[in-house]
Amino acid sequence: MKESIDVFDYAGKITKTLPEGILLNTRGEKFNSMVIGWGHLGVIWGLPTFTVYVRQSRYTLEQLDKTGEFTVSVPLEGRLDREVFRICGSESGRDVDKEKAARLTLVSPEVIRTPGILEYPLTLECRVLYRQDQEIAEMPEQIRERYYTRLPDPDDFHTAYIGQIISAYIIRGE
Repeated sequence: MKESIDVFDYAGKITKTLPEGILLNTRGEKFNSMVIGWGHLGVIWGLPTFTVYVRQSRYTLEQLDKTGEFTVSVPLEGRLDREVFRICGSESGRDVDKEKAARLTLVSPEVIRTPGILEYPLTLECRVLYRQDQEIAEMPEQIRERYYTRLPDPDDFHTAYIGQIISAYIIRGE
């Protein structure tokens, strides 16, 4: 069962949990889930949106570009399980079946093809409205230094995806 919600009633929960890690889910040829700690909940063009940032080397980016949709899964209590965090935060969906490895229970979506996750029940279904590669030269030096120049590939910057929230709910068991 899914309980429809007004996403902005949960804005505090989402934004407080985000830096600790929530899940960004895609479904192209197969399901994939990635831990994210950056994002924005807001309104643009008069629409409720969630913006995610994905490094260009990630399998998730390929999935987003192919499907133009994603779900966001947020725990209502506590944090992501450590093993889920490890698998979805460091393993590639190119090589690992994350649904199986992390023991995630997928729940059919309301509108799009990408499922939610029973264990992380606060769910946002999003369709990509806009995509923009970061302009690394436009970033403050301290941000470039901290997040980009110390990587094995300093050109592995992020692409922002603004997704229109088309459905928001809490999964109450299946």
